[in-house]
Parts: sequence; C-alpha cells; structure tokens
Amino acid sequence: MDGDDAGVGAGVRNSVSGGTVFGAVVQAQRIDSLVVEAPPQVWPPRQLPPPLPGFVNRTKERRTLRELAEAAVGQGVRTVVVTGLGGVGKTQLIAHCARSDLGAFFPDGQVYVDLADVRRDGAVDVAGVLGDWLHAFGVPYGHQPAGLGGRADLFRTVTTGKRVLVVIDNVRQAPEIRALTPGDGLLVATSRTMLPALRMDGAVQLVVDPLDEREAIGIVRGWPVAQGDGPAAAELVRRCGGLPLALRAVGEWLVERPQLGLDDAVRSLAPWGGAADSGWADEGTVDVMEQVFDSVLRQMPDHTRALYRFLGALPGTTFPAALPRAAGLPRVDAALGDLMTSHLVVAVGPERDGAAPAGPPQRFRMHDLARAHAATEAAALPEEAARSLLRTVTDFYVEAVAHADRSIGDRFRLQGPPARSLAELGFAEEAFNGEGQGLDWLDAERGNILAVVRAAAREGLHDAVWRICESLWPLFHERARYTDSLEAHPLGIEAARWENRPDAEIRMRNQLARALAALGDLDRAAAELRAGEPLVALTEDARLRGMLAETGGLVALAQGRTADARDRFTASLAANTERGDQHGIIVQSYHLADAVRASGDHAEARRLLAAALGLARETADLAMIPKLTLLTARVHADAGEVAQAVAAATDAAEQAGEQGLTSKIREALELLVGLARRTGDTALAESCERRLAELRGPGDRPGGA
Repeated sequence: MDGDDAGVGAGVRNSVSGGTVFGAVVQAQRIDSLVVEAPPQVWPPRQLPPPLPGFVNRTKERRTLRELAEAAVGQGVRTVVVTGLGGVGKTQLIAHCARSDLGAFFPDGQVYVDLADVRRDGAVDVAGVLGDWLHAFGVPYGHQPAGLGGRADLFRTVTTGKRVLVVIDNVRQAPEIRALTPGDGLLVATSRTMLPALRMDGAVQLVVDPLDEREAIGIVRGWPVAQGDGPAAAELVRRCGGLPLALRAVGEWLVERPQLGLDDAVRSLAPWGGAADSGWADEGTVDVMEQVFDSVLRQMPDHTRALYRFLGALPGTTFPAALPRAAGLPRVDAALGDLMTSHLVVAVGPERDGAAPAGPPQRFRMHDLARAHAATEAAALPEEAARSLLRTVTDFYVEAVAHADRSIGDRFRLQGPPARSLAELGFAEEAFNGEGQGLDWLDAERGNILAVVRAAAREGLHDAVWRICESLWPLFHERARYTDSLEAHPLGIEAARWENRPDAEIRMRNQLARALAALGDLDRAAAELRAGEPLVALTEDARLRGMLAETGGLVALAQGRTADARDRFTASLAANTERGDQHGIIVQSYHLADAVRASGDHAEARRLLAAALGLARETADLAMIPKLTLLTARVHADAGEVAQAVAAATDAAEQAGEQGLTSKIREALELLVGLARRTGDTALAESCERRLAELRGPGDRPGGA
C-alpha cells in the first residue's frame, strides 16, 4: 500500500503470499458483526379507491367478476375489460367488488391507476406507472431499470407466483396497458369503448349498463326526502338516464335541502333530450350530466359556484386544497364541502399503498364528467380573466414546488427562495418538514405540475417555466421520472432562451442530459451538453462550468472515452476549487479517480482518493466517506491487490452500516463476495452472502435488480 492510503483498512493485518490472503478470518468476523438493517416490511398494496355509499347491488356484474377472479387464481393472467358510459359506475363496481367479493382472491396486492392522471398530450407514461407499482411492491425507485421494457419485465417477475389485482381506469386503447400486465392475477381495465384489440388478446368483456328503472327507483325511494308520488321518482330516474353519478348528485343535493322533494328535483331538470334517444351514446351521457350539473349548481351559493369555475380552468386533473386558498377564493372549505357532498369532487390521498390516512385529505379530484362541465363554465370567462387565473395558478406552483424542493436538501440553485411562506400559500407550516414529505408531494402533484408547465409555456410565462423545471430536479433524479424530465426540460430550455437567461439554459440542458444518460441515450446527452458549452462564456458563475464538465465526464466515462472523461472531471474539479466548494471538490475528486482508474493509472487514482478521504473526514462529509473507500477497494482489486481490496471493502461496509446507507453496504458486500471467490475464501464469501440475503427486498435478485 502507498503511504497515501494511510487510514484505509488501518489496524488490519493482511498480506498476500502465493495467492493466499492472511487474516481472512478477521474479515469474516467483521462482516458477521456488521450492523445490517433488514429492508422495511412492505405491506401488500391496497390502492383501489374506496367505495362510495349508495351502491346498487349489480348482481350479474359482480357474479361475473367473481367467476373471473376464481378462474384467475393459479392460472396465469386473466384480463377483463369493463365498458360503459361515463358516470355509469364502472370504477365503483370494481371498488365494491374488491372490498366485498374479490379481496380474498388477491391477498398479495391490489394496484390501481387512472390513466387520465398520467396521460400527457394523448400519450401515457406507462414507465412511470410501473415505477410506482414496483415501489409499492417493495422495489425502491433507485433499484429499478430506467426504461419501459426493463420495468415491465421486472413487474412481471415481482408478481409471478402472486395473487394480484391490477385495475386500470380510463383506458383509450389497448397498447396503453399491455406493458402493465402482471405475471399472475387479474387485470381489470375500464373504458368507454369496447377495446376490440384486447378482446383479440383473449380479454373478457363486461358491459355495465345504466341502472334499469326498478333498481334506480329503489335508490330514489331510499333517500330521506319528501317523496312525492311514484311518477316523480320514475321521471327523475329517466331524466338522470339511470346513471348512478347523476342520481347521487341529485340525491345529495336534495338531502341538503329537506324543504324540497322529488317534484322539485324533476322541475329543476330540463326536459329529457339526450341519452335515451341516442341509444345511450356517450354524447347523450354528457347531455344528461350537463342538465344535472346545471340544476345542482343553480342552487349552490356563490362561493361554491366560484370554486367550481376555478377548478374548471385548472390545467391538471387533481388539485391541492392549498391552491384555491392561495388564489384568494372565498370560503374554500365550505365550497369544497358542498362539491364533495354532491359527489362532484372526491378526496384523493393521503391514503397511499393501503396505509391509513393521517389527518384530513388535502388533495381532490373532480369526476371527469364534472371536470368537463366545469371547463365549459370556465370557458365563458373573459380572455384577460382567464389569463390572470392561469398566472395565479402558475405562481402558486412556482413557489410551492420551490418550497418542496428546498425541503429535500441543499444544492446549487439559480433561483432564490420563494417570496411567500407555506402559510401564505395555504399549507400548514410543517407541510414538508417530515422525511420525504416534500418529495412525496412533488410526486403526487407531478401530473398537475407538468400540465401547468405546458399551459404556462403556451401563454408565454417563460420565467415561471424554467423555475419550475429547476425545482423539479430532485423528483426527476430521486424518483427516476425520466419521461417527465424529457417533456419538461425542452420547455425549460425554450423558456430560458425567451428570458435571455443563458445560465438557466445551461441548467436546463444539463438536467436534460442527466435524464438522457440515465436512459442510456448517451449521444443525445452529449449533444445537449455541447449545446450548453458555448453559453458558459456568457455567465460568470463557475458552478455552471463545473456542472457541465461533471455531466460531460459522466457521459464520456459511460461511452468509454476515459481520456475525455479525465479532462472534463479535471475541469470540474478546478471549477469547484476556484469557488472553494469543499463538497464539490470531494465529489469531483471521486469522479476523477474513477476515470483515472478506468485508464489504468492505479497509483494516481489512489492518491486522489486518499486526498478526498482526508478532506471528507476533515469536513465531516460522512455520506462520501463510504463511497470513496469503496472506490479505493475497486482500485486495489483492479491492480491485483486483493488483501488491500478486501480490507477497504470491509471498511466501506462498516462505514455505510454506521450511516444506514443500505445501497453502499450492498455494493461493498457484493464486491467482497467476488474477491472472496477469487481467492477461494469460502468463509468470507458465505458471510457476505448471508448478510446480502438480509438486505434483499421483494424485488431484489442476486447481482441486483
């Protein structure tokens, strides 16, 4: 060992003689005593929306679903397509069946997605859906493949041999869901169309019709309101088209107004004109629901109608409760209560993966038919008022996303802190104080955030666009939301150019390059970096120069261009040294040592790592110490210095264990297994494999996912 390696493996007496590693028993004992936390227990996910009250016992449909569930157990995968009009109760049918009829058949997991929430300009982010489901089954985001194909394969692997239920709402075409098929279990897709391509794949079709008059009148007669005569109930059912959503909205409206009866409800609805005459076409459904919504809203107070129009103007599909408060709408809580009572709005979250909700719900969704009707109401706003509303919504997300980002950790940002506090934005002050809360909020809101980014870009709100994109970096990076990154950052680049912000354009191109590199598209990543390099001369911030050089080095190293990688990491190290960023110096020394190692210069790699380790200890940069020590072990292994490699890898495992860095413990143990097998050290190999088994979660396989 060089003198520069003092401290790495200190106190361990290892030597190499004839290929035998002395002191191996000591290493095995250290591994046996290593503190290894078992993966957290993963509860089988239960993601289906909760069933609403007032469900009618659809005996035939429930029997069919139960028979399909029975047939799916132990028989691979069965697929059923549930079709019917909007508002006919497809999702509620499945929710009630899952709760009462199907739950026993699928104890290993029930996952759900509404494709309306992840559809971007017509395309569905299937990879993102799979990432969430894999996470729900215990595969951390950081251990998942980046691409769609890899995630689909892993999802089938994780669910093979399990009894799982997969429910997918609002499917428009067959290719949207084929990659979401589990290894075993039942897949239920809902759609307003027949999806004949899935039937060609062997799917069973289940049509959910509007309620017949007898069933629907049974619902009406169960309402605690003044009944009126029989013809009034029948006429109300007819005007609601037998649609449960319409009947629920009218029924809740009446319950809140005990002075009214069925005759009043019938008079409030326009004469029948749509669905029956059109053969229950979806256009007829819209006519029916518009009549119901118009009738209900006419009786609502002004503050409720104001909130309804506001929600109709939102770009996304859900909304946080804080948003209308921050926008200054009057009596938001009362208005939300009115809309929820009428089933025009439902709560979503904070229930996640089957966990019990903690506190009142803070995110909401309009039924898609209600959202379409509200959008029509909002479209009547004058152009300037509509633009002002979008500006208000965009400003909210600029600052809310920035708060969430800053709660995740300290990092280089071009933009300053948000002007408004969390309380001024309608949140509780502690909204993002808990571990991971900021990241979870960004993840839950990402569909709305991207919709706002698109709308803001169309309206020329360029400064807001690049700021939101910058603040989304931890979401894209930590949760591997690469598809979202590929959509957002080109808009951020264009916005930065409109704002004449070369620094922001560099930032956007660098973040886009990182996403492309993660997806394996190294050529496009390199092209984005090349486009950003001329802009460095237009800025005075050395951090931007170092940032581009670092990403360029990572891309070059992945492409096997080690000399170019060395040059770029050297430049990045110089930029960090120039501004006195000690953490940056440590990180860039790590990258440079990795590139030097790849070029075969083991002595220089050890020198760089020893200096970086000294600085990391001096500055208490604890997270970097096991990374540097582990890379030191790899350098020794490459140089054939097996004893030193074993000692350093054991040190790295212990250092990572002290900090609870499970991924680094895993890497160190996997390296040690290889080294032990290389030297025939059975005891050390078995010790490491035993500890690795303790670390593996549901989605892990030997060698990594």
